[in-house]
Amino acid sequence: QVQLVESGGGLVQPGGSLRLSCATSGFSFSTSAMNWVRQTPGKGLEWVGLISSDGDHTMYAQSVKGRFTISRDNAKDTLYLQMNSLKPEDTAVYYCSLRPDSFNSRGTQVTVSS
Repeated sequence: QVQLVESGGGLVQPGGSLRLSCATSGFSFSTSAMNWVRQTPGKGLEWVGLISSDGDHTMYAQSVKGRFTISRDNAKDTLYLQMNSLKPEDTAVYYCSLRPDSFNSRGTQVTVSS
C-alpha cells in the first residue's frame, strides 16, 4: 500500500531554514506528481506546492513562493521541501501527499519561534 513518511521537522528561529524529506513506497513515485500540504489548528489544511513527476515543473502557494522549494529524487523515491526565510506563520504540521487537498500520513511538525 501507499506509504509516505515525512521527516526533518523541528524548532527553528524566524529567518531560519529547514529541509523536509518524504520517503515513499507502494506506488510508482517516478510517474506521480506530488504535493506538500500543511495543517494548523487555526487555518486548517493549506496546499503548499506541487512538483511534476519528472521534477521539471513546480507550483507554489503565494504564501510560500520565493521562500520554499520542492524537489525530488526519483531514484530514491523521495520528495523534499526546502524552506528558507521561515516565519512564525509557517508553523504547522507538514505532509507530503499525492493529492493537493488531503493527506494520509503522520506528517512532521515545524515550529518557527524565537
